[in-house]
Amino acid sequence: MTTLAYLGPEGTFTEAALRSYAPDARGLPYPTVAAALEAVRQAHVSGAVVPVENSIEGPVTVTLDELSAGAPLLITAEVLVPVRFALLVRPGTTLESVKRILTHPVAHAQCRTFLAAHLPHAEVLQSGSTAGAAMTVAEVGSPYDAAIAAPIAGERYGLEALATDIGERSDAVTRFLVVRPPGPLSAATGVDRTSLVAYIRDDHPGALQEILAEFSVRGVNLTWIQSRPTGDGIGRYCFSIDCEGHIADSRVAEALMGLRRVCGHVRFLGSYARADGVAPAIRKGTAEADFTEAAGWLKRIRAGGV
Repeated sequence: MTTLAYLGPEGTFTEAALRSYAPDARGLPYPTVAAALEAVRQAHVSGAVVPVENSIEGPVTVTLDELSAGAPLLITAEVLVPVRFALLVRPGTTLESVKRILTHPVAHAQCRTFLAAHLPHAEVLQSGSTAGAAMTVAEVGSPYDAAIAAPIAGERYGLEALATDIGERSDAVTRFLVVRPPGPLSAATGVDRTSLVAYIRDDHPGALQEILAEFSVRGVNLTWIQSRPTGDGIGRYCFSIDCEGHIADSRVAEALMGLRRVCGHVRFLGSYARADGVAPAIRKGTAEADFTEAAGWLKRIRAGGV
């Protein structure tokens, strides 16, 4: 049975992502993203599922940093999970009896409207994770009456949902990455994404523009770019980049070769199918046939043709 590490404890949105991606896999919870990815590097597990981006809160910077440093890992898939919060209680608890609620600060912020309308006098306390909050509420003699967490946490810890979909944003989504040891790449699907980290060779005017130009002149659209400190001093940054397309596509391959020339270092993180199934819009002159025709023309010229 395939074993996949994930950001625990049991009942997190990350576990929900794992179950969506590989229902039959054995999930092994780890306390941090770093620990989950290190388990992959040490071959304790086949791969890991970790969060990378939330549509409201933005990037998960610890994941970006862990993928950009240490032994290389390969992103092989992505999973999108809708962020749905539930008010979870021990069986028999009524809404009127809920006085103390435990949850993560981010979940609290996204459920303020529900709490103000239905539990205005309840005290909300902070937990390190929504799943951890559910686990604490489920304990015998717990001083807390309810937890705000993912519905899967209720299943894991024997809690009932007094209310579901209590978040203020029904369209909130978290993107998760499936990470494995380096190996053969999956074939291009036509709805792919490529991830990489680019390190500027030296700080000079137009350094970032040089990176962006390698993509734009080849018609490669960026879907994500985040600057992260390299740790080598103030003002030293690398860039985590996602772009449309697969490294097997000529436009993407040539863009990465261009980056290799102008950057101090480029770490390829993977090409994989997009979870949303969105295909790139190919501009005139940047289709695969256009690159093939141009390469053939150059070959004829070099051979003395016209």
